[in-house]
Amino acid sequence: SSGINAEWPLRPGEGLTTSMADKIFVNSLYTKGVVSETFSHVQQCEVLYPSLNTSKFENGYEIVCTDIVPNSAEFVFLSLNRYERKKNINLALEAMSFVKKHCNEFEKCHLIVAGGYDSRVVENVTHHLELEQFSQELEIHDNTTFLRSISDETKLYLLRNCTALLYTPSNEHFGIVPVESMYCSMPVVAVNSGGPLETVQDHVTGFLCDPRPEKFGEAMLKFIEQSELKGRMGGAGKKRVQDLFSFEAFTEKLHSTVMELS
Repeated sequence: SSGINAEWPLRPGEGLTTSMADKIFVNSLYTKGVVSETFSHVQQCEVLYPSLNTSKFENGYEIVCTDIVPNSAEFVFLSLNRYERKKNINLALEAMSFVKKHCNEFEKCHLIVAGGYDSRVVENVTHHLELEQFSQELEIHDNTTFLRSISDETKLYLLRNCTALLYTPSNEHFGIVPVESMYCSMPVVAVNSGGPLETVQDHVTGFLCDPRPEKFGEAMLKFIEQSELKGRMGGAGKKRVQDLFSFEAFTEKLHSTVMELS
């Protein structure tokens, strides 16, 4: 409550100055809704999706990380988030546990949890330990690899070589990781709220699911049971990024909006 009281005197001035803008760009329809709720009199918001720097994915050098997962792993699922509780990484572990209970080939399945980690940040340290312990309680620890603060080269390898991305945060304003994943032709399983509702095309470039282990797990099982699904959804995902989230799409939208104002 102290935070709310501290910022309250700033709200009227912020609303006034915000309403004076000719155009306000936001990164998603979800964010536009949040702005409208916060400043009900502001009507000049327009969505300008962030663009992806595709050159680092086209020309980037990837490290061959064959030691990250066992050679027996044919279906490798990736969670790529900072080690923060609000990212709900527990959901990925619980979904993996669901797969174990419903898959006869679980020995071929592997989960990689990778993300930003700073040893100076208490939450990063404690949450990483919590996740490690949780994977042991779920008895999936042997099929799970935890990576901290991976390099760009390792990230590129994972995006190019894993089966699907598990994107577990709810109510993300945009979320660039699903876009990166789709550009690398990797399907996305994401929570059906926030930015992924706009970036991920359900049943085309991936699956949008309620944030429940059984829903994420059922989507994961589809990739295990349908061998052609990754290639089909991956190709559709890359095309979607090229059409909607490329630098060309960004500049074209920005230019047309500026021309309308001039």
